[in-house]
Amino acid sequence: MSLAASISPLRGIVCMVLSLFFFTLSDAVSKWLTEGYPIGQIVFIRCFFMFIPIAVVMRWHGEPLTFRTTQWKMHLLRTVLFIASSFLIIISVKLLPLADAVAFLHAAPLMITALSVPLLREPVGWHRWGAVLVGFLGILIMTRPTAEAFQIAALVPIAAAAATALRDIATRIMSKTESTNIILAWSIVGLLIASAATLPFGWITPTLFDFGLMILSGILLGVAHYLMIESYRLAEAALVAPFKYTSIVWAVILGYMIWSDLPDTWIITGSVLIIGSGIYILQRESKKR
Repeated sequence: MSLAASISPLRGIVCMVLSLFFFTLSDAVSKWLTEGYPIGQIVFIRCFFMFIPIAVVMRWHGEPLTFRTTQWKMHLLRTVLFIASSFLIIISVKLLPLADAVAFLHAAPLMITALSVPLLREPVGWHRWGAVLVGFLGILIMTRPTAEAFQIAALVPIAAAAATALRDIATRIMSKTESTNIILAWSIVGLLIASAATLPFGWITPTLFDFGLMILSGILLGVAHYLMIESYRLAEAALVAPFKYTSIVWAVILGYMIWSDLPDTWIITGSVLIIGSGIYILQRESKKR
């Protein structure tokens, strides 16, 4: 255990909880904006302003932003997955109540565990496989098991979770030789280029207030990314990672305050299974280490 982890666990937890609050608040702002603006425009503006707090922190720590790499194919792959997950997440919050979309997105850790076998050749015991199956049962419940009630829109956040899982697996592979700064630079610039390419096909000049909301969404994302990184620096991953699920609590609160949405029994039941299986997998992972 590092010195920082031994003396700052509470600060690490606070950073993680705040990080998830800012992530969820940014998604709520984006959901609000999708009612009047193209998704590509929202992604472009918030990505541009997301870079500002990240660049300030890097400058503060004297860390250079560079694109030099020998693994450009892996960077391209991860960037494509980053672009896909970014667009799919905003589409998800547009189509579904905020809490529902966030609940589905928490399937990503389960998918990482399942995909780590064929892609990373990592051993997964029957305990974790059991947890994965329980988690996927939770996903099935949230999509409505009857033909009459099945949510087609739920396939979008499931696809977003899959893209996120593949992105994180690519990150795990690349992190052995590539710095966080290089990975971050490729991803942000790639998302800027991809979202800019959509602008000729859909641009609505925003009001001053809405433009401010787009800027706010981007800054919130940048701050959230920094706080999450800081939480892992201050405390052990096994301690702070379960607090990622507080995003569902924030999503329920924000969804009710803004749109008067409350998750139904299907979403609550499925969320409990997904959260429980995710925390169990984290505990098994920490014991293995």
